Amino acid sequence: MTGVLFDRREFVGFSAVALLAACTTTTEGTEAMKELYGIVGQMKAAPGKRAELIGYLMEGTQAMPGNLAYIIAEDLADPDSIWITEVWRSKDDHAASLSLPSVQKAIAKGRPLIAGFGTRVETRPLGMGTV
Repeated sequence: MTGVLFDRREFVGFSAVALLAACTTTTEGTEAMKELYGIVGQMKAAPGKRAELIGYLMEGTQAMPGNLAYIIAEDLADPDSIWITEVWRSKDDHAASLSLPSVQKAIAKGRPLIAGFGTRVETRPLGMGTV
């Protein structure tokens, strides 16, 4: 969709639908979806540090058990903000991920570059649509 811009609410909505479509095409069926847990949040980097922060987050979020999707997106309206959209098999899987050595390392490297946090919502994915 070249040349198309979305406001933040549209971005969050489209991201959630795209993630759900990617995550629910397995044969596990709707029973597994009852446990799904999602998070969409905005993180604000120190001025000029967004790319470095994204690099640390990308390094530390590979191979997290129970994670179905972890998308980091640059905010087009704010050069220091990023949006992170996550889908997990369960809330417990998300909580357990925070103690993984790779995640702890990413947090330690990234913490000095984080200026703050914006909107954060927890979700329970229920269905999927077409983008």
